[in-house]
Amino acid sequence: MTSVVSTSLRTIRIGSRKSQLALVQTYWVRDQLQKCFPDMKFEVHTMSTQGDKILDVALAKIGDKGLFTKELEVGMLNGEIDFAVHSLKDLPTKLPDGLTLAAITERENPADALVVHEKFKDYQLETLPPGTVVGTSSLRRLAQLRHHFPHLEFKDVRGNLNTRLAKLDAGEYDVLILAVAGLERLGMGDRIHQAIPSEFSLHAVGQGALGIECRADDDDLIAMLKEAIEHSETRDRCLAERAFLRDLEGGCQVPIGVTSTIDGETLTLSGIVASVDGQKLVKDTVSGPAIAAESLGTQLAHSLREQGAQAILNEIFAEIQR
Repeated sequence: MTSVVSTSLRTIRIGSRKSQLALVQTYWVRDQLQKCFPDMKFEVHTMSTQGDKILDVALAKIGDKGLFTKELEVGMLNGEIDFAVHSLKDLPTKLPDGLTLAAITERENPADALVVHEKFKDYQLETLPPGTVVGTSSLRRLAQLRHHFPHLEFKDVRGNLNTRLAKLDAGEYDVLILAVAGLERLGMGDRIHQAIPSEFSLHAVGQGALGIECRADDDDLIAMLKEAIEHSETRDRCLAERAFLRDLEGGCQVPIGVTSTIDGETLTLSGIVASVDGQKLVKDTVSGPAIAAESLGTQLAHSLREQGAQAILNEIFAEIQR
């Protein structure tokens, strides 16, 4: 590949969380950049975020704005690192002044996954018996599954992927709901018992994609990132999803789910807002030019608001603040 970027030789410092999944994702980004720019040097620097340190409290109770990103963002603004690799679903839709979402990678399967204890291997999500204990730390998953399967029991689960799977295998949970993409990136695709259909659980905004955040004035680096790893279709889908979430002012711990597709030049975006107890759920779909991705996200947010989404969100925000 002939580079379109002209830049003096420099060492690029990449910021990452310390979790196994974060490092797998970050080293993948580093390797893509190294292939594209073999004469440059790329170093990985790890940091612990608040979300990595607090493991005994439900995410919704400790606030989610920048829970897994703030320390990395401070590192960029202080000049300690040049860019950070995030699971895009963890990156807030409003970034600190001076930082920008520079590139979005090609999306892996964004679906949620059903992972089961051995004794539940003969069941699918829709056939799980009453009282099955389902582990999830996501209000989005919780609200949707409560709506469709009120006969199941739900229990919060925290910790990294290996910790959660160990708890499942020890019998603390009957099944877990995790992300297909995370399991596949860690070589644990064999643990996916079922990729959950979107009719039961719309995925998180940005799920399955990586978001690369860097200083907004680092033009050379932004150009490098776009050349080496940006995926235009995923970018348009995720920008629509993030605009939808931003307009509703919901973070990753608010029951907001999406799904998106691009067919030719047309982007189709579906979204839901649900109450935590699953009793209320509003859903709609919009379609339009992919080039107007963010406008479509805003349009969908306004449509759901008119159908009662704002009242649902107000109740959730009030409950979280208690």
